[in-house]
Amino acid sequence: MAFPIRIGVQIQPQHAPEYSLIRDAVRRAEDTGVDIAFNWDHFYPLYGAPEGEHFECWTMLGAWAEQTSRVEIGALVTCNSYRNPELLADMARTVDHISNGRLILGVGAGWFQKDYDEYGYDFGTVGSRLNDFGAALPRIKSRLAKLNPAPTRDIPILIGGSGEKKTLRYIAEHGDVWHGFNDVEQYRHKSKVLAEHCAAVGRDPETIERSSGVQFDGDTDALLRDADALADEGVTLLTVGVTGPDYDLTALEALCRWRDSRN
Repeated sequence: MAFPIRIGVQIQPQHAPEYSLIRDAVRRAEDTGVDIAFNWDHFYPLYGAPEGEHFECWTMLGAWAEQTSRVEIGALVTCNSYRNPELLADMARTVDHISNGRLILGVGAGWFQKDYDEYGYDFGTVGSRLNDFGAALPRIKSRLAKLNPAPTRDIPILIGGSGEKKTLRYIAEHGDVWHGFNDVEQYRHKSKVLAEHCAAVGRDPETIERSSGVQFDGDTDALLRDADALADEGVTLLTVGVTGPDYDLTALEALCRWRDSRN
């Protein structure tokens, strides 16, 4: 299955003293031509001032669903530990309806201990969080199939991570999109492992869209070289992150022009 090259932006809900700054960034991103606007599911900033300003993920996605008209939206990614799987499915279905079918359900096992400690969740171990995640995925899909009214479409499930024993197996079993955090060499290896898991469950690995983050340090040429290298390996969804309070979209503008030249 051939996927077109798409561009995402992760509008990180941190270091914005007023929500209006995030709202404006979403508007500017959609005007720029981005395909998907993501946020993330944390309660504290991941970098910069650790106690800096921060807003909650899913409340925000409901606002984005009303604000936007064209872009797909989602979390990159939702932490499995923070919500009951059935509740998360219902939340996703509701945002799917508000957005007229533009939600991507991004999910992952969770990793940021400060969120867990401050909000009273059991951090457990890497293994226990991955096991919980594996148990949650079929429950999410089962609840989506039972909800009334049903989702407007089969909501795409994006799974973040590249762990070879568990996460890539979950992607083979349940994922529509694999979001990795890999360079080209790592991606090649992980892609082979994913193909092995797909073979074990009887799935064509080409039915899974490949997604990756790209880094921008001010060098647009380097950004586009990285994008070209990943695209040449079969990655078709490339996402750049932007942070508050300024939400500089320079990299996003360059990536959208690059996408148009490649498609």
